[in-house]
Amino acid sequence: MTLSIEPRLGSPGAAGFPAPSAGAQAPAGKTKPDIELPILRAERPLPDARRRRRRRTSRLRRRILTLNVLALVIPIAGLLYLDQYRDNLIDTEFDALRTEGQLFAAALGEAGVTAGDQGDERLMPELARLTLRRMVEISKHRARLFGQDGALVADSLRLYTPGGQVEIEPLLPPEPESLFEKLMTDIYEWVLSLLPAGHRWPAYPADSVDQRADSYPEAVQALRGDIGRAIYERRQGGLVINVAVPVQRYRQVLGALLLSSDGADIDEAVRSLRFDILKVFGVALAVTVLISSYLARTIASPIHRLADAADRVRRGHGRQIDIPDFSRRRDEIGDLSGALRDMTRALWQRMDAIEHFAADVAHEIKNPLTSLRSAVETVARLEDTEKQKRLMTIILDDVERLNRLITDISDASRLDAELSRAEMAPVDIGSMLRALAELHEATIAEGDSPLKLEIASYQNLVVTGIEGRLVQIWRNLIANAVSFSPPGASIRIAAARAGDKVRVTIADDGPGIPPEKLAAIFDRFYSERPAGEKFGTHSGLGLSISKQIAEAHGGSIVAANRTAADGHILGAVFTVTLPAA
Repeated sequence: MTLSIEPRLGSPGAAGFPAPSAGAQAPAGKTKPDIELPILRAERPLPDARRRRRRRTSRLRRRILTLNVLALVIPIAGLLYLDQYRDNLIDTEFDALRTEGQLFAAALGEAGVTAGDQGDERLMPELARLTLRRMVEISKHRARLFGQDGALVADSLRLYTPGGQVEIEPLLPPEPESLFEKLMTDIYEWVLSLLPAGHRWPAYPADSVDQRADSYPEAVQALRGDIGRAIYERRQGGLVINVAVPVQRYRQVLGALLLSSDGADIDEAVRSLRFDILKVFGVALAVTVLISSYLARTIASPIHRLADAADRVRRGHGRQIDIPDFSRRRDEIGDLSGALRDMTRALWQRMDAIEHFAADVAHEIKNPLTSLRSAVETVARLEDTEKQKRLMTIILDDVERLNRLITDISDASRLDAELSRAEMAPVDIGSMLRALAELHEATIAEGDSPLKLEIASYQNLVVTGIEGRLVQIWRNLIANAVSFSPPGASIRIAAARAGDKVRVTIADDGPGIPPEKLAAIFDRFYSERPAGEKFGTHSGLGLSISKQIAEAHGGSIVAANRTAADGHILGAVFTVTLPAA
């Protein structure tokens, strides 16, 4: 919230501000300012802030959810890409086909072979077909038998009848019965389409009526006496696994037995495993979404509330807005809440200080201005030269007082900003006080109070601070002590270490401080001067500035009176305590 301060002052002589007579002076003590406090205006917020507050969705919530879901999707996608699992199933199927093919080939070699007139052995087609049909009844695989010349002798999917061959068509897998199953199948196919393609196998040769072993490299290999294996991919989808085993009798190759297995079982096994993974993924996704939503709510919602409260403080006109307190969380958001509450409290305190400072400044400047106006209006009507000279003296004193006030006010207004910007460094308080004592002795006038130092040289009196401002504290306190000390009386300065603090005391033999004013003497523009001192020679800012400097260094300054046994005041003593470096 951008604040503008408008102190409204009444002009001298206006209603409510009667002009005092010439030579009128303010009382020694501080009085209540007879002015209005400054008006604080809140400027209109920027449109960006409004749009930020109106945002319904949380970007932080979306980021948390996205990251958690992404961390879950990546391993699940890797599990769905099951090439290794499929390869193991294919190898297992190859081994089963090879074992089955060797058994079938051995049976054909014994039962489906006959000897010729010249003792040569050959396959008997009818006997081989009958034997092969009996064997495949207990097998789910397709079996084809090729002769030595590569011609097809028998096929388990063809029945040889007197009327001709009958082609057996395998049944298609059943369609999903429920809408849910169909939906899950469609989702499964869609997910598979997103995964990168794995192995690419050759297309399965078309089943022609006149098949030959030349169409299958593994069958050609079996006719040479070796076991051949191959895997194909159908055009309509699905795998075909072939194993070709030589049919031998007395190590003579009489033909090749080709066993084919449909990859539907493998696809179904992979599909079943993937469905199980997807089910686990669905449960994990639901849990992740719930946990992410809870996590986002415990993070984003408090931050959103804190931002809204801070925005209301910036745009508000009163102090009834409070920052939500999340300090019980004992985490970073709790720390943020506490920091914002402390910042808001410090902001209001600073605004109060600005208001009071503006009011005090206006009041202090008003008095000499009112006196100046009255003197100027009166001197124009006087003809007596002596009275004119006295009024001119008053005018000059008021001008000098105004100049001193403006100088001190300027220094006080810059002090806070300078203390926040300046770099602090180690400062030796003992050496600083010795240098000030030497300077005081060199410039002391006759009758002024000398300084007596009591510094513990064996102790470490180093503090961390701004040297120029620390010097200002001692100069203000020494000047204050000198102004109250009787002629010839000494001022005692003692510096020593007190635990983790450095303590400096400045004592004088003056009249002391009225007990009821011990706290008020540090107020801004307060002035309690010795009797007989000319009014207006001090602005009343010295002790206030000294206290501000000490507190900015993490220290304190207090005032007290030195008293005798009978209660008689012997003088004033100021104690400054600063943290040791």
